[in-house]
Amino acid sequence: MKKLSGIVRALCAVIVACALFAVVVHFHSLRANASGRPYDVVILNGRVMDPESGLDAMRNVGIRHGKIVAVSTAAITGKRTIDAKGLVVAPGFIDMHEHGQEPRNYQFQAHDGVTTSLELEVGTDDVAQWYANREGKALINYGVSIGHIPVRMKVLKDPGKWLPTGDAEYRASTSEELAEIQQRIQAGLDAGALAVGMGINYTAAASHEEIVDMFRIAAKNGAPVHVHLRWAGIKEPETGLAGLEEVIAAAESTGAPLHVVHVTSMGLRDTPQLIAMIEGAQKRGLDVTTECYPYIAASTGLESAIFEPGWQEKMGITYKDLQWVGTGERLTQETFAKYRKQGGPAVIFSIPEAAARTAVANPMVMIASDGPQFTGPKVHPRGNGTFSRVLGHYVREEHALDLMTALRKMTLMPAQRLEKRTPEFKNKGRIRVGADADITVFDPQRVIDKATFEEPMQYSAGIQFVLVNGVPVVSDGNLAEGVFPGRAARAPVH
Repeated sequence: MKKLSGIVRALCAVIVACALFAVVVHFHSLRANASGRPYDVVILNGRVMDPESGLDAMRNVGIRHGKIVAVSTAAITGKRTIDAKGLVVAPGFIDMHEHGQEPRNYQFQAHDGVTTSLELEVGTDDVAQWYANREGKALINYGVSIGHIPVRMKVLKDPGKWLPTGDAEYRASTSEELAEIQQRIQAGLDAGALAVGMGINYTAAASHEEIVDMFRIAAKNGAPVHVHLRWAGIKEPETGLAGLEEVIAAAESTGAPLHVVHVTSMGLRDTPQLIAMIEGAQKRGLDVTTECYPYIAASTGLESAIFEPGWQEKMGITYKDLQWVGTGERLTQETFAKYRKQGGPAVIFSIPEAAARTAVANPMVMIASDGPQFTGPKVHPRGNGTFSRVLGHYVREEHALDLMTALRKMTLMPAQRLEKRTPEFKNKGRIRVGADADITVFDPQRVIDKATFEEPMQYSAGIQFVLVNGVPVVSDGNLAEGVFPGRAARAPVH
């Protein structure tokens, strides 16, 4: 009888706890709507998935003044109602690596569920002007790094338009030039840059001392360093693994947080080894993270240092594995020479499918598009379909990872990478009261990328609603007209 009595008391305690929880949830919903005013927007009957708390349940979401103010089982009303029955309600996707920071790129990204688009690899040499150019004109949130590449190009007077083609690529900096580079990097951080961006593969003549100096400045400012490694590929001694060794050493010696961009195009078939090295560094307390995009091809300018003699052996490919963005043609030795002299991007089919799958499936590897600027009809599709491709192809079709893990890699993990320097990211990547109302609502049974290497200019399917700061920018799968709710994601300005 005593045992039975104990079980009854335990059951009663559970019932009371559940009842109290329901009361608290209902109280918060009522308190949020205590004025009697409806919410600005309500999202009803959706499967709310929040990677931070692990919530995966039917909830109603209330939004007011660009913030989430209710996540409730209670009935709520709003000035605008979105019926999300059968749909997933997730935090808006955060893309930490997107180069085409222009209105047309933002439209494609919104259709892919992205609510915050960041240029953190190449970055800019004028942070204040970069933000000013987008204020009040952006469909989605935006942000930038202070970039070692463009700063080095300015200081060394390189003629390249976006990537180096002259001294910034081929010449070591003098002591005076290095001092100016350091000053400009610091000025960019003072102006609110989210990170220090580096592309050592494109600034091949930059000394190890110069690289460590950039890490030292980043460490002093608590800024992560987003790095395209010095080397990519599989030919010793200049492999992706050797490039990773360089920046892990720089991070360890300076204390700067390190983020390695597009690990698959750095490691190629050795991608699992690079991921294992990053995981090992994490286990030993180093603040290092990485990202990937879900494709078997990379893309960059043919005029860049990446295509210096020996590129075939380094990447394990040849001319026919290059696709010219302007026409879609596969290259030959003759057309390669012609277009390299002309300058412009090519799609590079160099990443094994196994490497892409390994990175996408790994819970530690974030998702980022490396989306390009629109420079031709056959541009790489990653800027248009990365996030839907992960959700549709790798989650639903391939079962390479589960849905919550995929969402965590697209939302919470990028926010956590950035929130130490930029506290506003503590309110992004989450579905909870007080978070920014950056929300993506999608059909898990239909979401898929439509952009292909042959026809890249196609919107993703199955992304039904996208809200940026509480304002719908995609409704019923269609782009909203005349709305620009995107705000600057920016570190504190000093």
